[in-house]
Amino acid sequence: MFDIGFSELLVIAVVALLVLGPERLPKAARFTGLWVRRARAQWYSVRSELERELAADELKRSLRETETQVRDIDASVRAADAEARREFDAMRSATRAMPTDTNVPPPAVTPTDRRDAPGYARGYEPEPDDAPDDDASGEARNGRA
Repeated sequence: MFDIGFSELLVIAVVALLVLGPERLPKAARFTGLWVRRARAQWYSVRSELERELAADELKRSLRETETQVRDIDASVRAADAEARREFDAMRSATRAMPTDTNVPPPAVTPTDRRDAPGYARGYEPEPDDAPDDDASGEARNGRA
């Protein structure tokens, strides 16, 4: 701190011993130590206060930056929401403007379509509606009477 070496401290101690004498030197050393401790404590207090203020300033700056970013994100989300609503309204009005033709007949179902429909077994051919249920002998085709 002051760049005082051992030899300089020794000279100061010898002069203090000669000036103060052996009776008052210990009391003076205690008094000097007390003031040095108080000065150090005051310095550390000031230093910690400055560090706290710097940390608080940095925190406030970070908070302001975060608020700015949140505002920017909020603005972009609101703009995207407005654009999506405009597109949705445009699609809704376009679908309302389309003519609806209710006289269109349903598509015809062919026999091959029925075979492909769920519930029909593969390889099963339904009998034509105009075929007789019995053969010439009077028995049913499936062998049961």
